[in-house]
Amino acid sequence: MSATFNLAGETATQFLPILYLFGFGILAGVPSIVLSRLLMTRRRYNPVKFLPMECGQVPSGEGRSHFMMQYYSYILMFVVFDVMSIFLYAWGVTFFSIPKEATLPMMGFLGIMFAAMGYALFLAGRKGIW
Repeated sequence: MSATFNLAGETATQFLPILYLFGFGILAGVPSIVLSRLLMTRRRYNPVKFLPMECGQVPSGEGRSHFMMQYYSYILMFVVFDVMSIFLYAWGVTFFSIPKEATLPMMGFLGIMFAAMGYALFLAGRKGIW
């Protein structure tokens, strides 16, 4: 059994259900949007409606506030170790079935991740939050 693909024949028919689904989405979506625009009631512009509200009250004070960055370095380390653990798990499961030359890209990946973690810790130390 050969692993060649005929892009003109058999594979094109395999995408027909996806094309049917896409066409059905267009045929069902567009008329419903047009009908909702035609049947909606026209309302006058109300400037109060577009004001920002806090539970029905007009907001007071600034919209932005200062956030404590005390756990910033922990968040950065979590993100780095989270991504690293996903790839290390997949690599560890297939370690004995892949060629040994595949360890070099993984070592490069680990080097990049440890460099990112070191840089994050360096920045955290410079800001005095570590």
